[in-house]
Amino acid sequence: MATSVVQATRVSAPSRGGLAYIPLVAFGTDLALIALSVVAAILGRESLRFPLDIPSRDVGHALDVAGPVMILGWVAAIFVLGGYRRVVFGAGVDEYKSVINASLLTAAAVGIGCFLLRFQLSRGFFVLAFAFGIPMLVLGRFMLRRMVHRARRLGSLQHRVVIAGAEGHVDEIAAVLGRETWLGYHVVGALTPEPGSRPATHSGIPLLGSSHSIAQVAVDAEADVVFLAGGAFNSSVEMRRLAWDLEHEDIAVVIAPSVTDVASERISVRPVGGLPLIHLEKPRSQEAVRRAKRTFDIVGTVILLLLFAPVFALSAFRIWSFDRGPVLFRQTRVGRDGASFHCWKFRTMVTNAEELLADLHAQQGYSGGLFKMENDPRITGPGKWLRRFSIDELPQLLNVLTGDMSLVGPRPPLQHEVAQYDDAMARRLRVRPGMTGLWQVSGRSDLSWSEAIRLDLYYVDNWSMVQDLTILARTFGAVFRSRGAY
Repeated sequence: MATSVVQATRVSAPSRGGLAYIPLVAFGTDLALIALSVVAAILGRESLRFPLDIPSRDVGHALDVAGPVMILGWVAAIFVLGGYRRVVFGAGVDEYKSVINASLLTAAAVGIGCFLLRFQLSRGFFVLAFAFGIPMLVLGRFMLRRMVHRARRLGSLQHRVVIAGAEGHVDEIAAVLGRETWLGYHVVGALTPEPGSRPATHSGIPLLGSSHSIAQVAVDAEADVVFLAGGAFNSSVEMRRLAWDLEHEDIAVVIAPSVTDVASERISVRPVGGLPLIHLEKPRSQEAVRRAKRTFDIVGTVILLLLFAPVFALSAFRIWSFDRGPVLFRQTRVGRDGASFHCWKFRTMVTNAEELLADLHAQQGYSGGLFKMENDPRITGPGKWLRRFSIDELPQLLNVLTGDMSLVGPRPPLQHEVAQYDDAMARRLRVRPGMTGLWQVSGRSDLSWSEAIRLDLYYVDNWSMVQDLTILARTFGAVFRSRGAY
């Protein structure tokens, strides 16, 4: 059974080609950007005057020596700090950390070396080289990551993955890897303690054999990564033996604890007595309602109201001139701790939209959750334009000022939606709802009801000000692409 399944997965698996070339592409990109920053620093130094800089006539000779040394040393520092290891590409912040730390190390080495050797290097060149170089390297890695993610979503640059563990844990990890396609993990099979004669797990992952023979199955399946989930081993001795068996194979071993939807900032690993203990911080829902976030909301809202004042005026005029109806639409929503409030929007539908809702529910087979349809006949001409760029939601800035909403947070639910919540879903009511959030930048109306709830709960449990700023930045891209806007 195991052999036939493995052969089948070899044929059907997405492309793995190109994985080995990612570090090489990163190296070439870094080298080109560093060289470009050095050239830009030379040109900039000649155009600008820096105080206490060495005379121009001495700069050329010094840069003939320092330029090539700096370029090679900079790239070498990135290599030494792990910037070209395959595991850093595609996810996490280690890739960016290695580039930034290597740049700072190079700057320190150049500065100290010039001082000890009494080498006269232009101060203007030194400052400009790293002022240009560090942002360019980070931007280059960001663009490379975007290309890698896109390729993985299209089925290329895939890691073949075998998951070992109890069936429930295997299916849980496989669901996460299947959802986050940008990670590039293609699950080719699973190993469980007692696979029996079944061909697959409950979620359809092919069963390749028993978790007692992980190393051999992983080699036969040509796996790149082995995920070890809960229940894979009965003792640490078996895990250590697996590491020995794969010592000379190009197969990575990843331990996947039963911890999902938890931000890395809440997790820390502290070895104690040879045991790598995972410490999990408490959920951060209370931090999301403190004074700092509220102050940020007020200041940000005032700025946005001033910036978008012309848009407010134009939108109001278009709505009123279309059918002479009311400009604003008021709807009761549920906010923090279950308190109801009036949520304001620009009106995008006909004035009798609520009366037509029951018929649309019947036509669409609506059974609960968030109701959205792509070509809603109730939407007016101006309403389509307003919804496309989410301009209809701008009046919610008034809700943010009054404290009913926040700039960033879970989607404000309707009362009948809250009536369907279980205890887990109700956690999203611990914070103020937001004008934008993870649901907004992850697809908006394209998301399923369960996926929208999952993203909201992730936000509530893992709140941070950095995450808020990131979501706000991503919101502009989501709005201009009009993804999921209808």
